[in-house]
Amino acid sequence: MASRSTRYSAIPPAERLPAWIHAPIGTTSQLEAVQGVVRQQRLHTICEEGRCPNRGECYAAGTATFLLGGPICTRSCAFCQVEKGSAPTPFDPAEAERVAEAVQTLDLRYVVLTTVARDDLADHGAGLFTAAMAAIRRRNPQVAIEVLTPDFWGGHGNAAEGLAAQRRRLEAVLAAAPVCFNHNLETVERLQGEVRRGATYRRSLGLLAAARELAPGIPTKSGLMLGLGEGFEEVVQALRDLRAVDCQRLTLGQYLRPSLAHIPVARYWRPEEFAALGAIAWDLGFSQVRSGPLVRSSYHAGEQA
Repeated sequence: MASRSTRYSAIPPAERLPAWIHAPIGTTSQLEAVQGVVRQQRLHTICEEGRCPNRGECYAAGTATFLLGGPICTRSCAFCQVEKGSAPTPFDPAEAERVAEAVQTLDLRYVVLTTVARDDLADHGAGLFTAAMAAIRRRNPQVAIEVLTPDFWGGHGNAAEGLAAQRRRLEAVLAAAPVCFNHNLETVERLQGEVRRGATYRRSLGLLAAARELAPGIPTKSGLMLGLGEGFEEVVQALRDLRAVDCQRLTLGQYLRPSLAHIPVARYWRPEEFAALGAIAWDLGFSQVRSGPLVRSSYHAGEQA
C-alpha cells in the first residue's frame, strides 16, 4: 500500500491523450454564469476541485455538483485532485443556506451533493448532507437531490462499533429522502489498497447493501474508474459484486491523471471496450448504465432520474 508521501514517476514524453478523450468546453458566458454564483456564495464544486473533464459541458447546461464540507479532504486517495490535509476547513453552519441560494439563483431542478471525507467530524459529514437538503427544499421542495457520499467510516475501537456508527450516519442521510444514493467503488478489489486509501472494497459494498435495506425505495448507484491497471474480467467481477448488493445504477469512466503526484494511467480503455462493459452491465440487471471515457459519477445525473 502506498504511503501519503508517494510521488509517482512522470508521464513518458511520448504519451498523449488518445483522440477519443475530448471534453466539450461550453461558451464563456455559460461557464461564467455558474462560476460567478459559486464564487459569490463562497462555495466549492467537485467540478472544479476534482478537475472534472466535463465541467464545461455541465456548466453550459447550468448544472453543478456541490462539494460540501470545504475543499480539504481528510483522506489521501491516489487518484483524486481534491486537496488533502489533516486540518480541514472548520465546520461552516451557514454553508447549507448558501448552497440553497445558489441552487435557487441558478434555477436548478436536479442537484448532486457530495462531500470531502470529513473523518474529523463526529458524524463524518452526514449532517452536511441533511442540512443542505433541508435548506434547498425550504426554498423549492420540487428540486430533486442526489447524494454522493463517502463511506462514513472511521475513528472506532472495533469493527462492530464502526459498523453501527456507519449505519446511524447512513440512516440519517436516507431519512432526508434523496432521489438517489450514490457511493463509488472506484476500482476493482485488487487495486483498492493503493487507489482508495482509508476505504475498502467490502466496506463500500456493505454501505450500498445497507442503503437498499434501509430505504428500498431509493435507488443506489456506484461507479468505477478504468485505466488504473485492472483487467476486463476484474471489472466484470466488480459489476457482479455491485449487483449482488442490488446496486441499480452504474457509471464507468476513464481515469485521467490530475498531476504527476497522482497514480499514473496504466492504459486508456477504448470506446468500444466501454460499450462492451456497458452491455454486460445491462445484462447483469442494472437499471441505468453510463459507460464511456468521459463519464463521471454525476455526468447527466438528472437524466437518470
